[in-house]
Amino acid sequence: MDVMSLPAIESHRDLHIWILENLEMVPVPERAYGNFFEEHCYIVLHVPQNLKDTQGTSKDLHYWIGKKADAEAESVAGSFMQHLQEALGGATVQHREVQGHESDCFCSYFRPGVIYRKGGLPSDLKHVDTNMYGIQRLLRIRGQKHVSATEVELSWESFRKGDIFLLDLGKLMIQWNRPNTSVSEKARGLALTYSLQDRERGGRAQIGVVDDEAAAPGLVAIMESVLGRRAGRPYTAMPDESTSQLQKAHVHLYHIYEKGKDLVIQEVATRLLTQDLLHEEDCYILDQGGFKVYVWQGRQSNHQQKKAAFSWALGFIQVKGYPHHTNVEVVSDGTESAAFKQLFRSWAQEPSGNKDLGRIRKLTQVKLDVGKLHSQPELAAQFRMVDDGSGKVEVWCIQDLVRQPMDPKHHGQFCASNCYLILYTYQKMGRIQYILYLWKGHQATAHEIQALHCSAEELDLLYQGALVQEYVTMASEPPHFLAIFQGQLVVFQESTRQSAKGQPASSTRLFHVQGTDSYNTRTMEVPTRASALNSSDIFLLVTASICYLWFGKGCSGDQREMARTVVPVISEKDKETVLEGQEPPQFWDALGGRAPYPSSKSLPQDVSGFQPRLFECSSPNGHLVLVEVVFFSQEDLDKNDVMLLDTWQEIFLWLGEAVSKQKQQAVAWGQEYLHTHPAGRSLATPIVLIRQGHEPPTFTGWFLTWDPYKWTNHQPYKEVVGGSLGAISSISEITAVSTGASQAPLGTWAWLAWSRWAEWAGKEPGAGRWQGLQLGATGPVGSVWPPRGSLSPVFLSLSPLYGQGVNNFQLSRWSGNGRTGPSALQAFKGSQDRSENELEPSPKASGSSPSPSPSPSTSISSSSSSSSSFHGSPRSMINGGLSREQLMYQAVEDLPEGVDPAHKEFYLSDSDFQDIFGKSKKEFYSMAKWRQQQEKKQLGLF
Repeated sequence: MDVMSLPAIESHRDLHIWILENLEMVPVPERAYGNFFEEHCYIVLHVPQNLKDTQGTSKDLHYWIGKKADAEAESVAGSFMQHLQEALGGATVQHREVQGHESDCFCSYFRPGVIYRKGGLPSDLKHVDTNMYGIQRLLRIRGQKHVSATEVELSWESFRKGDIFLLDLGKLMIQWNRPNTSVSEKARGLALTYSLQDRERGGRAQIGVVDDEAAAPGLVAIMESVLGRRAGRPYTAMPDESTSQLQKAHVHLYHIYEKGKDLVIQEVATRLLTQDLLHEEDCYILDQGGFKVYVWQGRQSNHQQKKAAFSWALGFIQVKGYPHHTNVEVVSDGTESAAFKQLFRSWAQEPSGNKDLGRIRKLTQVKLDVGKLHSQPELAAQFRMVDDGSGKVEVWCIQDLVRQPMDPKHHGQFCASNCYLILYTYQKMGRIQYILYLWKGHQATAHEIQALHCSAEELDLLYQGALVQEYVTMASEPPHFLAIFQGQLVVFQESTRQSAKGQPASSTRLFHVQGTDSYNTRTMEVPTRASALNSSDIFLLVTASICYLWFGKGCSGDQREMARTVVPVISEKDKETVLEGQEPPQFWDALGGRAPYPSSKSLPQDVSGFQPRLFECSSPNGHLVLVEVVFFSQEDLDKNDVMLLDTWQEIFLWLGEAVSKQKQQAVAWGQEYLHTHPAGRSLATPIVLIRQGHEPPTFTGWFLTWDPYKWTNHQPYKEVVGGSLGAISSISEITAVSTGASQAPLGTWAWLAWSRWAEWAGKEPGAGRWQGLQLGATGPVGSVWPPRGSLSPVFLSLSPLYGQGVNNFQLSRWSGNGRTGPSALQAFKGSQDRSENELEPSPKASGSSPSPSPSPSTSISSSSSSSSSFHGSPRSMINGGLSREQLMYQAVEDLPEGVDPAHKEFYLSDSDFQDIFGKSKKEFYSMAKWRQQQEKKQLGLF
């Protein structure tokens, strides 16, 4: 097949997938993305569509190998990928993926998960049949942030401890959760179940969830009618295959080349690696503890070397005795992935040999426009500033292991042997926000540091968890911390016999002043000797009689101005300005005599080559395990997660509202991450602890879009199926009869269907009094419901289960517990499913509006639809429409009045919508919700 003629590679689509069929590559339909047949090989191409997705300008190209694919198929797939890589101009990162062991990059494309299907693709090339009801299969669902579903034998023997299983019976889908399964795993399993319901059943399948078998005997009875009677044996556990950060910390770099007919692999270096070890005329293998193998190709390496990259890597894996499924990534000089770059101590955008020092100097002189920080959070993130530091400041010093308030006159005057708490209060979008800085000096004792953390806990309780906590180490303060003190932060080495200015009454002390403005200037006391001087900076020498302000030859005017503002903080003695080379003898006498000192300016660390990376944190075996989410968004932050965002200069730890008790464990994870990082990261890197709903712009600015109202409409798993199964099951029951009578309460299905609809429409499940649909002792209040004769449609909607081990269903009873509408609404939905051709489209599939549109045959009044999540009326604006400039890539506060930030795309005119999305509104709203959100993110409309 001519890869040059492949369609849509340069279009708005970010993902392209081909399957190897009869030794040819055939495009996979988009609705089937995430489905992989185990007897085939696939090619997956990802083309970033927005600036924050890009890693330079590179694309990611993967070839995926099913566990039952033959060697010929793998060879053809590899050959095809090489041709495609050449057609793309070489600006690609290439990956080898093996079923069940895919890279985080690969898994990040498929949300809510990857589905492995048995056997080979049917001859008619139908990956997914959206009306496929005649099916029986059992899926094992595994994974944390990246979920996979594997088709296993239809038997209780397939069940494993700790996993989730989905019994898929076409019209009925039963998710079975082990009691020890975490809430986050259950929720992710449910998301995958819903995805299958949407893509393969058009949203028409019923869903049941078994969290506790004793509370759902009917669902268990259905499972046993299909899987057979259970023997009652204990479930076996699957081995934990997660890789700890400690294992990933071991890196080895090898120079690889051919010498005659021999392949030579020569070790060059081990941790810590530097970029200058890579020479552009050579190729290298970087082995990350056997977890992953990288091949780096220099831009001057020859074509044959580049073609041999994967074969070299596979040979290396074999020689080292690594598993065949070990992930391989091939990167080219100039288009390296973020994961590869972070294995090195530093990474410049240009090779280290051509580093432009002037460019780095220029970057350090960029002036910050603080007025744009709130409206442009990406600037706040880049400069690490939430505002200009003009908010309210409170400071406490830990003295005798107790928090003592400091006099505002001495704010910013710290001692290296103490710890301090700095509470900063500011406003953002009319809302009060807090940052609590925990500052520790280099000489602070372990008891003082412990007291610092305890005092922070007390303040956090006092402010009801609203504090963003940032752990700061002396000499590594972030810019905003320095801005709070307006560049007048002074750190003294000793605190004994202090005068009112925080220094001994009579002594000789030397202070190093560094910085050019209020958010990068700090003053640190250094040893009083000449060797501590530096020609590029400014020093303050305090003696018993005079204060010398020493200007090095390389200091700038901005440095001099900031130094003059610091002098009154340190000393009130007479000041004498001294220029380097013109010092009086008394100056050198105070320093103990002349001595050599540095004359070159220390350049700031160049972090321009590093991209932010987001990880999910866990500790299953006592060691930190991270799962990366590549091309991340706000959608990847879940209430049950602890997420780590590494921006290289700071480590953010985000805690979902359900895991707030893991705060201290999260801080320990951040420290372990720095300690085990292959690049040898500084342990003084600031760690910022953030709770869900209290995110500062220095965090949100790293995300492409951020919806501040997202958390208010979140529907937790427990409210849907977790803690209420007993009550839900009593709403209504459908009896499953298999060779007799076996009651099966299926109210959970009704609750799930209602919850999905309610979450989408902005309603709270179980809340409100829906007209004509409140259940009483004998049925809904105010109406005759279910109407006589309505059992037949419910029965018919489940009729595809006939012949699959379940012989009959019937509606058994309505409860008298007074719960409102969910079961009634779901039963009504079931009564509409008379046949596949008579099904009404669900509200989310409607092409006219994303707002709910109940059928006229229900007793819901038309006014009920006004309770949707829209703040304004999209219907009133759709005829005229808003321009794309008013909607695309706009922050919430910058949107026109009345626009719902969760549905920006709806306000576009039909023509603009077609031009931007490449499809009509009707086509767009007929897609699964997760796919809609994904496209909106890529186009700046989420």
